[in-house]
Amino acid sequence: MKLFVVVRKDLSVSQRAVQAGHAVAQFLLYSPFCRWKNGTLIYLGVKGLRQLENLKRKFDQNDIRYIEFREPDIGNETTAIATDINNPFVERLNLL
Repeated sequence: MKLFVVVRKDLSVSQRAVQAGHAVAQFLLYSPFCRWKNGTLIYLGVKGLRQLENLKRKFDQNDIRYIEFREPDIGNETTAIATDINNPFVERLNLL
């Protein structure tokens, strides 16, 4: 089972790592149908907040479950999302 973590690339490299970690933790804490059992992690990147919000909208429109992480130190903006559902939207993204 794979876990796809999508992180904003407009953050610094260290911020990306931290935000990805938060998204994984958030997924494990709050995903009621968690199928991921510490298997493959795939880190993907989007340009920034707008692209991440567009991805969330596509997930919502297609009933793709995901968990988002919002960073309090960055105005509570969404910085990363995680899903264990392989879908065409994550397949189009580049590795982080």
